[in-house]
Amino acid sequence: MSTQRFAGRVAVVTGGASGIGLAIAQRLRLEGAQVAVWDRDQQRLAAVAKNEDLHVYEVALQDYGSVQSTYAQTKKDLGKVDILVCSAGITGPNTTVIDYGIEDWKEVFDINVHALFHCNKVVMEDMTAQQYGRVVNIASIAGKEGNPNASAYSASKAAVIALSKSLAKEVATKGVTVNSITPAAVETPMFAQMTQTHIDYMLSKIPMHRFGKVEEIAAIVCWLASEEASFSTGAVFDVSGGRATY
Repeated sequence: MSTQRFAGRVAVVTGGASGIGLAIAQRLRLEGAQVAVWDRDQQRLAAVAKNEDLHVYEVALQDYGSVQSTYAQTKKDLGKVDILVCSAGITGPNTTVIDYGIEDWKEVFDINVHALFHCNKVVMEDMTAQQYGRVVNIASIAGKEGNPNASAYSASKAAVIALSKSLAKEVATKGVTVNSITPAAVETPMFAQMTQTHIDYMLSKIPMHRFGKVEEIAAIVCWLASEEASFSTGAVFDVSGGRATY
């Protein structure tokens, strides 16, 4: 790939040390961006720092103070932030609402919603001031349809969609776009958090009869993060192998 459509741009990718986030970070870098990977996994961050031309930052995304200080350090190191991709997330346990643990529920929302809110919030003042920004929030098809035995994950991803739509309307005249994507299941290290029964259920719902690939997610995210996607905001883009019905 020879295009350098992100030359001169600086991107932050949360959860960028593995899975979908890493694939997005790699493609952004390949296309010319300077990329800051924000993650909490020290071991994976060390591997990224060793093997990739990416800047790595350990951050507790559920702690707004940690997000603020990491953002300040990123700007000091790289000069600015033009693009934010929020990919960090957890699945939580696969169980019924009746049996769902209260602390488990809170943890899913802390990572999938509150952390994402912190990141969207922290970049917005600078993005609106510079009259340019691209925010892409990773939701899920579960946020539209609701997966059984995944109530916290489904509800948290629905919240991501709604937050993205709200913020997009607030900054629509400021040169900043905010969109979300709703992948069906993509085979990543997150599968280790799920039961095989739940994995089989997700596959059974995909008309293409296969899981998505991280490269396929990165492709649409990078379009939304580019200057080309200038008239798309507050939108939800499906990457679902035909599963999405609306």
